[in-house]
Amino acid sequence: MTDLGVSATPAPLEGVLFDVDDTLVDTRAAFAEAIAAASRVWLPHLPEDRYDEVLALWRSDPNGHYRAYTRGEIDFDAQRMARANELQATFGGELLDDAAYVDWKDLFWGTFEASWTGFEDARPVVDALVAAGVRVGSLTNARVELQTRKLAAAGLPDVPLLVGVDTLGFGKPDPRVFAEACARLGTDPARTAYVGDELDVDARAALAAGLVGVWLDRPGTRRGGPHPEDPTSARASGVHVVHGLADLPATLGITVPAPLPAATPAPR
Repeated sequence: MTDLGVSATPAPLEGVLFDVDDTLVDTRAAFAEAIAAASRVWLPHLPEDRYDEVLALWRSDPNGHYRAYTRGEIDFDAQRMARANELQATFGGELLDDAAYVDWKDLFWGTFEASWTGFEDARPVVDALVAAGVRVGSLTNARVELQTRKLAAAGLPDVPLLVGVDTLGFGKPDPRVFAEACARLGTDPARTAYVGDELDVDARAALAAGLVGVWLDRPGTRRGGPHPEDPTSARASGVHVVHGLADLPATLGITVPAPLPAATPAPR
C-alpha cells in the first residue's frame, strides 16, 4: 500500500528468460527418437512397445546424474555413461565399457541432434514479446555452444543464449546463474520472468533468486521421478503455472499486438 492507502501498481516486466529443453525445443521428442535408435541396437531383445519405459527412465534420471553434472560434480560423459548403463541394467542389456559407450553415444547423439524441433508456440510467443518491447533471452543447464545450435535448428536463432552450465561452471538452481542472465539481458531481476518446464530448478529456483517464476506444465510432458510437480503447491508458493506458451503474455500482464494461437501437443 502507498501512504495514501492506494495499492501500488506492479512495475511492468522488462524481460523474459526461457529455458531451452522442453520449453522452446521439443527435446522430449528428440530423446524419444534417440532412445529408440539406441534400444534397437543395445537392447535388441526389448519389444518396441517398451521404448516409452526406457524414455521415461532416461528423462526422470532418478539418481540425479545430470543434476550432479550441473552442480559441477562430474563431467558430461561421466553422467551420460552412467545414465546409459542405468538403462542397460534396468532393461536387461549388457553394461557398456568405455569403447562400447563411444559407439552408443555416437548413435544416440547423432539421432538426437537430427531430431531437434521447436514447439509450435515458441516462435509466436518470442515474436509477440519482442513486439511488445520485452527483452528475450535464454538460460540453460547445458553448454552454450550446444544450446545455441539447438535453438538455431529449432528456428529460434535470434533468441540469445545468455548463460549455460559452462558459463559459471554450474547451473540452476544456483541463484547466481539467474543474476548473471539478468545482467547480460540488461534487466532488473524483479522485473524479469523465467519460464521453464521443471518446477524446482526452473520456476521455484527463479523465484528464490528474485525473479518471477513461471512453470510451463505442458499436458503429458512431465519428466516424473523425484522432482516436485504439483500445480497447487506451486501456485501457493507464488509460482505462475501455464500449460502452453500462448498463455504466457496474459499470465504476466504483457499486452501483445494480437492473440497467440495455442499449440496442439503432438500425441506421444
